[in-house]
Amino acid sequence: MKTQIYNIVVAAGKGSRFGSDLPKQFCKIGNTPVLAITLQRLDDIFTNNLLTAEYEAKTLLVLSEHHLELWNDICSEFPIPPHTIIIGGASRWESVKNAVEYIRDNNIVDFGSAVITVHDGARPLIDAKLYTDVINGISDGDGCIPAVAVVDSLRQIDKASGASHPLDRATIRAVQTPQAFPADRLINAYLLPYKPTFTDDASVMAEAGYTDIRMSEGNPHNIKITLPSDLKIASIYLQDEPAS
Repeated sequence: MKTQIYNIVVAAGKGSRFGSDLPKQFCKIGNTPVLAITLQRLDDIFTNNLLTAEYEAKTLLVLSEHHLELWNDICSEFPIPPHTIIIGGASRWESVKNAVEYIRDNNIVDFGSAVITVHDGARPLIDAKLYTDVINGISDGDGCIPAVAVVDSLRQIDKASGASHPLDRATIRAVQTPQAFPADRLINAYLLPYKPTFTDDASVMAEAGYTDIRMSEGNPHNIKITLPSDLKIASIYLQDEPAS
């Protein structure tokens, strides 16, 4: 029997830093919206490689209710794989919580063996290795997150004095998504009340006592679309990918 895996794709944000009336997840790389690329590649990961034989995948797409009509228009124009829409909340934490609660309340499965991944919809350059590595990474831990080395020099600022001091970048990693967790533990972690320190799902897990979070190798090309220039960078990365 295949292991059940729920892939949550979070795309409910307003994209305020992007500087456009259209949220970044709906802007286009080439002729295709970012979020359409993300879902197409996610579907390919779980239908056309070794993960297919082991996992029964379901995709949960978290959207703002204000973007449902826009998304319906995109779905009528582009080949979007099957997915379940979850209405997001005012924060990323609330959006993921809504999806986790849907999984808990609407699926009769053995949560002890099921897996949940959480991915940012504005990271369209996902690949099978990213997912394979984070899924394999939770085999004997509480979760697994992809991370990449930091290349810039770093300094930490003292908020009170304004002074700063250097950090050893060799000990620092930039965290990406997808992040993978045993379903029962992530469901339990999202019973906690919100804290401002919840910057990603691994931080929620740690607060719940699930501190054995492993790291897998991320991909420098797995960028999050944050600025308009990122669309051009992602386009270049896509063009440079080897033909399948």
